[in-house]
Amino acid sequence: MQLKHMKTLLEPQLGASKVCCMGWSPNNNKLAVCTSDRVVLLYDESGERRDKFSSKPIDSKYGKKSYSVKALAFSPCSTKIALGQTDNIIYVYKIGEEWGEKKVICNKFLQTSAVTCLMWPMDNAIVFGMAEGKVRLANTRTNKSSTIYGTDSYVVAITTNQSGKGVLSGHADGTLVRYFFDDEGSGESQGKILTHSCPPYALAWAASSIVVAGCDRRVVVYNREGRPIQNFDYSRDDTEKEFTVAIANPSGQSVVVGSFDRLRLFNFSPRRGAWDEAKPKEIKNLYTITALSWKKDGSKLCAGTLCGGVELFDCCLRRSIYKNKFEMTYVGLSQVIVRNLSTGTRVVLKSHYGYEIDEVKILGGDRFLVAHTSDTLLLGDLLSNRLSEVAWQGSGGNEKYFFENENVCMIFNAGELSLVEYGSNVVLGSVRTELMNPHLISVRLNERQHAHKQFEDNKKMAYLIDPKTISIVDLVTSYPMATIQHNSKLDWLELNETAQKLLYRDKRLRLHLYDVKTEQKTTLLNYCSFVQWVPQSDVLVGQNRENMCVWYNIDTPEGVTMFPIKGEIVDLERTEGKTEVLVQEGVNTVTYTLDEGLIEFGTATDDGDFDRAVSFLESLEMSPETEAMWTTLSKLALEGQQLYIAERCYAALGDVSKARYLKTTNQLMDEYERESEGDGLEFYKVQARLAIFEKQFKKAEQIYLSNGAIDECIHFYQDMYMWSEAIAVAEEKNHPDLVQLQQSYYQWLLDTNQDEAAGALKEQQGDWHGAIALYMKAGLPARAAKLALSRSDLMSNRNLMEQIASGLLKYDLNEQAGELFEKTGNFQGALDCYRRDKAYRRAVALARTSFPSEVVRLEYEWAEHLNSQKQLDAAINHYIEAGATEKAVEAAIGSHQFKKAILILENQDPSMGGKYYHKIGMHYSQINDHETAARLFLKAGSRHEAVGLLLASERWEEAHALAQTCMKPEEVTTLYINTAQQQEAKAKYREAERLYLSVEEPDLAITMHKKLRRYDDMIRLVRDYHPDLLQDTHLHLAKELENEDILQQAEHHYIEGEDWKSAVNMYRQRDLWEDAYRVAKSHGTTTAHKQVAYLWARSLGGDSAVKLLTKFGLLDAAIDYAADNCAFDFAFDLAKTGLKTKMPDIHLKYAMYLEDEGKFAEAEAEFIKAVKPKEAVLMYVHNQDWDSAQRVAIAHDPDSVNDVLIGQARVAFEQKEFQQAEAFLLRAQRADLCAKYYKEANMWMEALRIGKEYLPPNKFKVLQQEYDAVISGSGASSGADGLMKQARDWESRGEYAQAISCYCKVTFDMTPDARILDKCWSKGADLALKFLTSDKTTAVIKLLGPKFIRIQKHEKAAELYVQVDMIQEAADAFMDCGEFQKAKSVCRDYAPDLEQYVDQKYKQHLKHHGDTKTMASVDVIAALDMYIERGQWEKCIQTAEQQGHQVLHKYVAQYAANLLKDENVLEALDLYVQHGAPANIQNFNIYKRIGSDLIASPDCDNYKTWASLRDVMYNLLENMEHTQQTDSPDYEEFLTILLVSHYYAVRSACLGEHDMGDLVAKISTSLLRYTSVVPADKAFYEAGLHCREVNRLNMAFVFWNRFLDMSEAIEEGSLDMIDNTDFQETDIPFEVPLPEKQFLHEAGREEVRDWVLAVSVDHKVEQVLPVDERETFEGNLLAHNTGLSALACVVTGYPVLRNKVEFKTAGRAANREDWQKLTMAAKMTSSYSLQDVLRFLSQFTGGAASAGAYRS
Repeated sequence: MQLKHMKTLLEPQLGASKVCCMGWSPNNNKLAVCTSDRVVLLYDESGERRDKFSSKPIDSKYGKKSYSVKALAFSPCSTKIALGQTDNIIYVYKIGEEWGEKKVICNKFLQTSAVTCLMWPMDNAIVFGMAEGKVRLANTRTNKSSTIYGTDSYVVAITTNQSGKGVLSGHADGTLVRYFFDDEGSGESQGKILTHSCPPYALAWAASSIVVAGCDRRVVVYNREGRPIQNFDYSRDDTEKEFTVAIANPSGQSVVVGSFDRLRLFNFSPRRGAWDEAKPKEIKNLYTITALSWKKDGSKLCAGTLCGGVELFDCCLRRSIYKNKFEMTYVGLSQVIVRNLSTGTRVVLKSHYGYEIDEVKILGGDRFLVAHTSDTLLLGDLLSNRLSEVAWQGSGGNEKYFFENENVCMIFNAGELSLVEYGSNVVLGSVRTELMNPHLISVRLNERQHAHKQFEDNKKMAYLIDPKTISIVDLVTSYPMATIQHNSKLDWLELNETAQKLLYRDKRLRLHLYDVKTEQKTTLLNYCSFVQWVPQSDVLVGQNRENMCVWYNIDTPEGVTMFPIKGEIVDLERTEGKTEVLVQEGVNTVTYTLDEGLIEFGTATDDGDFDRAVSFLESLEMSPETEAMWTTLSKLALEGQQLYIAERCYAALGDVSKARYLKTTNQLMDEYERESEGDGLEFYKVQARLAIFEKQFKKAEQIYLSNGAIDECIHFYQDMYMWSEAIAVAEEKNHPDLVQLQQSYYQWLLDTNQDEAAGALKEQQGDWHGAIALYMKAGLPARAAKLALSRSDLMSNRNLMEQIASGLLKYDLNEQAGELFEKTGNFQGALDCYRRDKAYRRAVALARTSFPSEVVRLEYEWAEHLNSQKQLDAAINHYIEAGATEKAVEAAIGSHQFKKAILILENQDPSMGGKYYHKIGMHYSQINDHETAARLFLKAGSRHEAVGLLLASERWEEAHALAQTCMKPEEVTTLYINTAQQQEAKAKYREAERLYLSVEEPDLAITMHKKLRRYDDMIRLVRDYHPDLLQDTHLHLAKELENEDILQQAEHHYIEGEDWKSAVNMYRQRDLWEDAYRVAKSHGTTTAHKQVAYLWARSLGGDSAVKLLTKFGLLDAAIDYAADNCAFDFAFDLAKTGLKTKMPDIHLKYAMYLEDEGKFAEAEAEFIKAVKPKEAVLMYVHNQDWDSAQRVAIAHDPDSVNDVLIGQARVAFEQKEFQQAEAFLLRAQRADLCAKYYKEANMWMEALRIGKEYLPPNKFKVLQQEYDAVISGSGASSGADGLMKQARDWESRGEYAQAISCYCKVTFDMTPDARILDKCWSKGADLALKFLTSDKTTAVIKLLGPKFIRIQKHEKAAELYVQVDMIQEAADAFMDCGEFQKAKSVCRDYAPDLEQYVDQKYKQHLKHHGDTKTMASVDVIAALDMYIERGQWEKCIQTAEQQGHQVLHKYVAQYAANLLKDENVLEALDLYVQHGAPANIQNFNIYKRIGSDLIASPDCDNYKTWASLRDVMYNLLENMEHTQQTDSPDYEEFLTILLVSHYYAVRSACLGEHDMGDLVAKISTSLLRYTSVVPADKAFYEAGLHCREVNRLNMAFVFWNRFLDMSEAIEEGSLDMIDNTDFQETDIPFEVPLPEKQFLHEAGREEVRDWVLAVSVDHKVEQVLPVDERETFEGNLLAHNTGLSALACVVTGYPVLRNKVEFKTAGRAANREDWQKLTMAAKMTSSYSLQDVLRFLSQFTGGAASAGAYRS
């Protein structure tokens, strides 16, 4: 990616005016920029400013400059902007969709600290960071904010991942914390993931990495788990400043990091899996980048600066124009913006997996996008902006795309059809088919879904498995719904829009309809030239020769409407409620309009609007089409149980019986609805009648019986003549009329001549004789015989048996008669009957026992019978049993039981098997079982015939093996060679080869393949049998083929022979350079193809050479190669034509070549052409041709003139011609070199002279320092003495500045003698005061002052400071030695405004030395702070009391805070008891902390503590009332703490007294209302305990149950599982703070658990709370049924209803009974606690006023 500056949106200011924040809208239409003056500027996508609005502070009283905007973000809908401000608030402005709409604040979120950063990743969810370290979420729907997580460190930056479902925050301590709303299955960890080396102000969350940068000038890349993977270190780059901001592009593939005057760009390389730094974008005077925002489509980047400038950059890898219609902008490796040049519409094509998009194509009539990545396929519909990305493995670009269906793309590749639904990221379905034609595939996706129907995912596809087979697949389940076999090939198919009907047409133009639901197939037309479904309906239009056929109701295919036409139907159009068929009649197009009403009928029924359908049908005359529609509507009405509609349909159809039946049912339904006002369809009689109507008789029976209507059930069965079912119901229900019902049934059977059924009924009733008589009457003697044989008593009746036997014989039922004879002992008769009926199985079985001699004859007869019936396989065994072996063999052969025939023959005489073995062998030869056939032929004595059989059937190995057993080897070889030659003549070369190899003659096979030019087979045999000759064979073949100009095969064999160079030369010799290049690149070395390309180009020359090298990307390399090999003419030709930028490089190389050849003049000309005149100058300088060097430098490179002079000077210095050398160097303006040469020559004075006259002061100073170092290091003058000597020399020469410098350089390290140091420094100071200007003198004194102080010459230093008006430094010098009075005197005389400074230093001095007594006389507040630092709090408070109320409470608050920090809550409370509780807002948190800690304490239950807390709170509330703070939330909170502490005090006072338990229980119950303050588990435990003590077990059970639930919630850390049923309609809150730890120890909880368990089985105790006269819980102040609220009793907290005591203070009352009990106990016991309670109540309520009744 590259950054290209487009324009400046906002001009920068002269000073600091930073851009605070900026952001692009998600719809890419708006850019918001917030400036330092807190104004939000709105720009359109082209960068034109269109609108602006001002932000506002949290409160107007603070002024507009009281805050700054730290962050802004657009909502996902782009109609709102959220601003995060430092005045602890977030505002959400509604800006609308159009420009200029009114800006309205629609949400605001108050916070507890400044908002530092902000994002809006999801609908209604704003994520922001705060200065206090929390990361929170603001919900714009509920207008509430909540904490996501908290840290202790300032949030410096926040960002999200690409999906917006993850948040990453950076904090000032370097930590990075990650949080997921949804990790999307990534499994990444949450929480703190790493700690960066500095605050991560520049933070970006890229696709697979986290990029962090900050003030350490390092950019570090971390992986997803927080481990560093890359580090870009710029800390040693002096031009780089700290990194201030970073941002990742929307695809996460690029990151920009901003710093001073620079934008650094980092791109992720998916192939390397690492980040690469691109060329940074440097803009001078841009100053620090303060804000960055990337357009959501990734095409533009906006940067804001410290000076208020806003710059817009174009971000793209490349751009291209596609078909002059579309612009492709690659804004990242995985993101492309496609823009329609004519309409301006844009589509952002993005790989969600971060893969690189290779190429984008626009197909399908310029409507559909297709793009590939390495692992996915991207598709899109430009019209509907639906995009898809599916997993797709590369297939070489062989896919074919079909876009005929606007909802789905069909992709065909390698016999597999894949469907991708636009807008879905998964492949909808894949099937295997070789028949890919849009007319042979039909896909329907959720078409014609209607609002009245429940939405069903209806996605179906019909396609061809083979040319005659259709498959219908449910794409949702991938389950095949139907497979349709057809008898001829198909050429067209299409599903209707609901995918319930399939039309298909075969090659014979026959049109067929398939109903998917009923699986019925119907032929519609025997000849169909056109067919199409009418859109948005199930109406079908087709053409049958000269007729147009219309099916208005496809459910009745026979109901077709036909219109004669004269032409061919070409199309069908349906627009604006009109359907027209276009017919081409000659040159004219004629339209035929269809009956829209009939079409509408189908639509109405599909929509479920049956009334509209009936109204429509009633307007039509009866016709076959109308009748079909009435039939369809009747079925639909019955399915929808709309019985009146169904009745009307059957009436229209003339089905009187059904219409009358439904009319009766409707009357029954109406009558039920009138009587019961219920739904008549639910009436059981209606349901039963509907079941009968649908012939679901069992369902009707179940309905009747389930409703107790037994008689009705029996009657309905009788009406249906279903007597058996009626009797079964009667028997099951023990009906009293069962016998009569059975008799009626029998009589009905006789009356209707159903003798068989009557006989069965008699048989069932046990009347055997009657049953037999009826069976015989019905002509069923077999059934009579079966019954008789089953009963021994009947078999003894001989007459009956003879009667039955006669009947059987009469009807030729011989087998049954034989069975009867056998059972009655007439075996001969039985055998005769069996023989007559061919029942040989029974006959043989009987003969084995009664006639053994007849068995063999019967077996033979049985076999003959089976033979005559062609059951030969069954006859085999019977022939064997009868001893007819040959007959058995013939039967086995006849029935193809050859194995059985072989088994039979193997057990017989061999002489008998000859003819049969040959016959069986022929069968095995026909079924290609040659081994068995040969074995059988051998048994039959036909050996040669067996070998011939195997050879004829090409079973060479078997034949060879057999031939070896019966033939000589030479005969075998000759036979096989002859056979091979015969196969060769038949072009069966594979078979011939196998024959040659079978007799070990591979050379003959090789010769054959070579003669036939079957080189592959030849090489294969050489490889297998002569591997040592393989390479030579390849090369030999290659040369032969090359000579024959069969170059491709020659190439192949050269390559196989490992001689690729010969292949290259072969192509080169024939000018086939492309093939030569291909071979060199594929098989040569890494540079071979480049050399071939170079030679190819040289052979072409001119433009052709350039185009060739450009095509291969070798132009640059070829030019370099030519120049490096001295082919300069060719290099110049290439560069002039194709790469002019290389011309200077070639000229330069040519010049260097000429220089090496000594041709300096020509080299000079080439250097000039190469724009390298300096190289020419250096060439002449190297050869000391100064005149030529000077000439070239003056003419072409004036900057090099100095280099020539310097070169001459260097030579002059080497020749000791110093004056001449100095002249050259001064002409070259290189006095520094002159000084350097003099210095190297040890001519220091000359060097210093040059330095002083010509060098800048700073360089001269360095030179002087070097000279000083030389002087200091010399033996003659070392250390301080040397510097003093040098200083005196300078002083004598009048160089006072240098003298002073030398005096000042004398340091303590050189000499420890303070006198010498004082003398030197004093001399330096004196000279400075005398001879230097005031500024320089001041500088010298600044240098020497600290030196004098170091040697304890404070007064000397102070005097010098005074002389140069450095009064503060003089005072500091005096104070350093403890002379504070002198310091104050100096300040008083010269700078009175510094006296306070001296006093402050004096206080610090006293504080440091711990002199509190003196400090108190100087500064009391400082003395108090000293007491605090030493921990002397009591002395601090005593002293503060003397300084007034305000000072006292300041230090009381500090003392209290310190005590609370050490968990000394009681001491903090005593402090406020002693000194009072002022209504200072800054103290409120202390008061709250004291109250909450004491109330939550498990050990605090003594009266004194509660009374103290109560009194402090009362005192605080009085003070708040005096300061008019009663309207604040804090007042209500302190009032709650006061009431809680008061009730605890009363309870504590009552606990030790007799007969006060009821008051204690009431107080504990009332405290449950305050579980927002009192720990919930503590409150419920105490309430249950005290209720149990006064035997209020119901309440104790409920409260302790709640206590146990709360304990479990504390352990689980959540209240979600608590059941609040017991406390519905009570004042006890459900949502309470969850205590951090348990109030009661485990043993105590176990005791409570045991008690609750024990009580739960006691039926006397109920889990209910008692109610009072208001029918609400007795402890409720609010009556939930009336909404009236009662006052709380000041004694117990219970509601005050009837007998009450009123007090002077409004809103205070008590129950009379509780009040009297308290006052009486106080009088009787003289308890201090109770007396104190009454004292407080008198003070709290103002005293008792009167008693009254309950008032609302």
